[in-house]
Amino acid sequence: MTQQFLVLHLTDATGSPLPQEEDRRMLDSWAQEGDKAGALGAGAPVAGRDQAKSVVVRDGRTIVTDGPFPEFKEWFAGYDLVTAETIDEAAQLMAQHPTAVAGRVLILPLVRLPWEQDG
Repeated sequence: MTQQFLVLHLTDATGSPLPQEEDRRMLDSWAQEGDKAGALGAGAPVAGRDQAKSVVVRDGRTIVTDGPFPEFKEWFAGYDLVTAETIDEAAQLMAQHPTAVAGRVLILPLVRLPWEQDG
């Protein structure tokens, strides 16, 4: 049975810089393999932290603040939805993505909300 995973692409200071040509080659190869396997869903890069907002509601009051946030050491650079049999299979696919070299990739299994559970 297949499962969906949310993949978060993060920057990471310990990553290796990739020349643009190598980045593009790796990304194209990854996308072709993922498409062929039927593993790729929606995905996109996101704008930088200077365009980010944070929203919280406290005591009935909505508070919207600008980024960046100094507590972030990594920045969320994009996302993908991946379908795979296991998280290990998803990890194998993501190991071929340029973010795995230049940054960090987080893989999160999608789950149902408690009130959506069967039985």
